[in-house]
Amino acid sequence: MENTKTLSGLNKNDFEKIVDGKQVGLYILTNPSGAEMAVTNFGAKIVSLMVPDNKGNMVDVVLGKSNIEDYMNDQEPYFGAVCGRTGNRIAEGKFTLDGKEYQLAINNGPNNLHGGIKGFNAVVWDARQLDKQTLELKYFSKDGEEGYPGNLSVTVTYKLTDNNSVDIDYSATTDKATIVNLTNHSYFNLSGEGDPYVGDHELQINAKTYLPTNDLAIPLGNPESVEDTPFDFQTIHTIGERIDADDTQIQYGNGYDHTFVINKIENELGFTAKATSPKTGIVMETYTTEPGVQLYTGNFLDGSFTGKNGHTYPKRSAFCLETQHYPDSINHPDYPSVVLRPDEEFKSSTKYKFSAK
Repeated sequence: MENTKTLSGLNKNDFEKIVDGKQVGLYILTNPSGAEMAVTNFGAKIVSLMVPDNKGNMVDVVLGKSNIEDYMNDQEPYFGAVCGRTGNRIAEGKFTLDGKEYQLAINNGPNNLHGGIKGFNAVVWDARQLDKQTLELKYFSKDGEEGYPGNLSVTVTYKLTDNNSVDIDYSATTDKATIVNLTNHSYFNLSGEGDPYVGDHELQINAKTYLPTNDLAIPLGNPESVEDTPFDFQTIHTIGERIDADDTQIQYGNGYDHTFVINKIENELGFTAKATSPKTGIVMETYTTEPGVQLYTGNFLDGSFTGKNGHTYPKRSAFCLETQHYPDSINHPDYPSVVLRPDEEFKSSTKYKFSAK
């Protein structure tokens, strides 16, 4: 009989459900060194990720839920999800493309966030497990879905490599000019999900500049230097060291919730960030082809609901490193473009590489 339990304590049967006429399930990736990643095709969500700590114990480093019902009724709908068509925010959900104005769904104050009311985080993807270490997920987003133009075909591939790296490859094509900005929204805690605070994690971000925002998290415009600000992670600082600084940007975000401009060559898979837990010694290095990364420090988690293993997730019990184009790019002509045309293919890659020291 097939083992229905994962290393992280999940029961595969708890993820079996027909949603929107499609079968939802839990897919398990394992590598030769014993790491394990569980993914549901509801929202293409990474549900658990077991990697070894510095004593050889396996630790689940992503926040999540124990069953599909909780994911469908979640107060935090983005745990581990692929966000799209456009991750992050678009001001007032409005943009103009080729002379035509589009109005997207509004779901974050006056703005569009992570694709709208029913973004890619809340749809059922077609899943195909290619081998023990690789899962391919496809979704067809119809013209007009959440207000976006064009029929968009999206493929996301998750690979758990031999050296404990999670490689995420995105591709998309369209039959009409549209906008695309895909990201993964995993909430990480390298001390283990359920640990109450990531403020002790050491963090380095390969960025000389970041994007200040207004009080609604929409970028004001030009990148600004991180130097002499709480946003300077060019050298290692703990996440919590300056998270409550007397700084307008910190106050707007209730902590960190900002995009950093990665210091690398355009489209190369470049070093982005490195985080370390002092409790487990687990190190996570992030690499991406994307121009930016959003650091979000779980400022709006409040511990009011139960996640995996009976754990609650209080404020700042996780951090996100969402690799992406900049927020509201379509309304900033000087930002890297998020426009995708019928003769083009959107391609993006991100790597989260785990080790221990």
